[in-house]
Amino acid sequence: MSTVAPSVSRAKPASPASKVHDRLLPWLAAPALVFFIAFGLIPLVGVLALSLTSWDGLGEINFAGLASWREVLADPGLPHAIWVTFLVMALSWAVQTPASILLGVFLAGRQRYRAVLAVIYFIPLLLSSAAIAVAYKALLDPNFGLGAGLGIDLFVQDWLGEPHLAMGVVIFIVSWQFIPFHSLIYQGGVRQIPRSMYEAAEIDGAGRVRQFFSITLPQLKYTIITSSTLMVVGSLTFFDLIWVLTEGGPSDATRVLALDMYKRGFKASQMGTASAIAVILVLFGLALALLLRRIGGGASNASQLDGA
Repeated sequence: MSTVAPSVSRAKPASPASKVHDRLLPWLAAPALVFFIAFGLIPLVGVLALSLTSWDGLGEINFAGLASWREVLADPGLPHAIWVTFLVMALSWAVQTPASILLGVFLAGRQRYRAVLAVIYFIPLLLSSAAIAVAYKALLDPNFGLGAGLGIDLFVQDWLGEPHLAMGVVIFIVSWQFIPFHSLIYQGGVRQIPRSMYEAAEIDGAGRVRQFFSITLPQLKYTIITSSTLMVVGSLTFFDLIWVLTEGGPSDATRVLALDMYKRGFKASQMGTASAIAVILVLFGLALALLLRRIGGGASNASQLDGA
């Protein structure tokens, strides 16, 4: 009775090109690592150290321990500033995400006119936030603005003088400026979805709406996580637009943490407390980014096609 010897599988030797690639990989990643340490890690450590000091921005820096932190945490206006920050974050996300998805799906079409529209839609992102705020502030002026000029009573309101109206104006302008950027992200995500999936759905009799909810949205899962992370973390740094529009008013209705940090650091010359607020913003941003990653399944390297 003859026995057949089991075949022994041998690993293929690495090619010279792959060996060179493995040797060069650390050197190729070195510039990014140096950039991150120089412009990310070192400033963060510096701000954390500055939060433990007492400094007016010009004089001698004195170690103050946790005095700046105690002052910030004991401020009765801090919970309100945190609430306004998260309110701006939630409302801007709720407005931007559906609009960006719909606009991105529309612009993903191959028609030539859609490329022209994509360029036009992208224009607001090229403008300075401060310049946009100045323009809208002039347009919304109840005496000399757009409403008074056109004689439309509905537009003749104290848009920036009423708390709820001021918050609505901030959310509208932020969304108007940043929807084009996120639409571009969703446009790229939609174009990665295989056309064969839509063709199979059409054969099964699925219409446009059914295809959108059954194919497009599931396949955009990781794109939505990426876009949402950029929206949420970016909303923590809204400052220039709100400063020019309302300076945090009326009645602190638009007083976000970033604006509070600026007022403490450059208006009140309290760099220690301003640095403490900056660290709080970093912690919030890190926590929210990790939360969104967890919601997305923690698979940041997953394929777009695994969204279903």
